Amino acid sequence: MLIHGLQKLTLLDYPGKVACTVFTGGCNFRCPFCHNASLVLRPDEGEHIPEEELFALLKKRQGVLEGVCITGGEPTLAFGLETLMARIKEMGYLVKLDTNGTRPKAVKRIIDAGLADMIAMDIKNSYEKYPETCGISGYDTAPIRESIQLIMSSGIDYEFRTTVMREFHTPDDIRAIAKEIQGAKGYFLQAYRDSGDILKGGCSRPTDGELHALLSAAREYLPNAELRGVE
Repeated sequence: MLIHGLQKLTLLDYPGKVACTVFTGGCNFRCPFCHNASLVLRPDEGEHIPEEELFALLKKRQGVLEGVCITGGEPTLAFGLETLMARIKEMGYLVKLDTNGTRPKAVKRIIDAGLADMIAMDIKNSYEKYPETCGISGYDTAPIRESIQLIMSSGIDYEFRTTVMREFHTPDDIRAIAKEIQGAKGYFLQAYRDSGDILKGGCSRPTDGELHALLSAAREYLPNAELRGVE
């Protein structure tokens, strides 16, 4: 599998675990607020990291690292993903997969094969606003709905999360998302940040007051909803 980036240590990407993070390239969404634009738009550019470099790191860090987070881009598009995950699991590591939920068949294969210990799925917005938020005109949200149900019934650890912006998200939108995933183990609202590698830009972070209003809306259906990365 082509590895486009490797963060050798993270205490954030895999909740509660000391981990490393593997980045894949390419995505089937064009979210204007995406903070990894180069991975999405130009996955063939730049240097790729050999798989063996990852596995050398994992061998060296055994007893230190607990898990591996695989993110993107959209990892389920990557050729060889499941083989890579299986090999990581064989070394005794936990594996967390980040996904946008657009490929439920791939998600199901990964769950059924026991390749993921945790799945984090991004829910971009209320279904009504999905096309404008994901950057795909007329996008049919059926795969998103299917992935949500697969993940919630999987029996493995999971979380849902939404990156929120003033231009895209209202309390009604967050309320609709929370209602759709009512009963979920975890739902996190993440404030938008400008990474310097934004796809289109033109987005802004909600104020702290607006973030707490969004959280209150989520908690009408999900009392365990939380803000992430917000003091």
